[in-house]
Amino acid sequence: MTPDLAQLRVALVQGQPLWHNPEYNLPHYDELVGTIKQADLILLPEMWPTGYTIQAHKYHDTESTAIDKMRIWAAAQSALVVGSLIAKDGDSYYNRLYIVEPSGRLSYYDKKHLFGFAGEDRVFSPGKEQLTYDYKGWRLRMNVCYDLRFPVWSRNTDKYDIVLYSANWPDKRIDAWRTLLKARAIENQAYALGCNCVGEDLWNNTYSGHSSIINPHGEVLTEMVKEEGILYAEMTKEALAVVRAKLPFLADQDRFELL
Repeated sequence: MTPDLAQLRVALVQGQPLWHNPEYNLPHYDELVGTIKQADLILLPEMWPTGYTIQAHKYHDTESTAIDKMRIWAAAQSALVVGSLIAKDGDSYYNRLYIVEPSGRLSYYDKKHLFGFAGEDRVFSPGKEQLTYDYKGWRLRMNVCYDLRFPVWSRNTDKYDIVLYSANWPDKRIDAWRTLLKARAIENQAYALGCNCVGEDLWNNTYSGHSSIINPHGEVLTEMVKEEGILYAEMTKEALAVVRAKLPFLADQDRFELL
């Protein structure tokens, strides 16, 4: 049993990947994570070893090496490490968010909402289940990128504390990213973490990051724009409890049926 944490230190890794180049990205993220000072939770962008791609048949073989990296980071930092990878399971591909504990214990969430606009739904299979992950007394709701657009999927019906989004979200829709992250925090009275990348992909889409850590009021605690680096914040159970006690809005929320 690990002790509960009244305070949770989080670190978001906003990296600049080279698309379709895991030989560069794996050691590059190794360097970035190695600069983290202290963290209980480390969040990485979507498909961090390759950049977002639907060429799963070419790049799924980076999964094992990437998981090994995440296990090393989790042990070295004594932190929960979370990030999305291309996974092959049987004959199907998944955009899979791996959760790695310092002990090496491995769990995962498969992205539910596939980005049909880019053809993700033609290659990957959708996840079927939500995942709220318990870690050191904190309840963490796992999501990947496009899931952010669907509020029912993130609805806080199981008393989670933090909602996480591992993403590759381009500049042309960055206002939606910033607005929706705030909305998910406000409507669910939870902290919201959004970890994005920076740079330019192979299809001339640019990414300025805007990785953000947002409090339950929808206020941006910290944000990183147009640079690589580590975004830090500290969350407290006390602050969360005060918000929910003074403004008990979750008791009045609608109950939706998930299909």
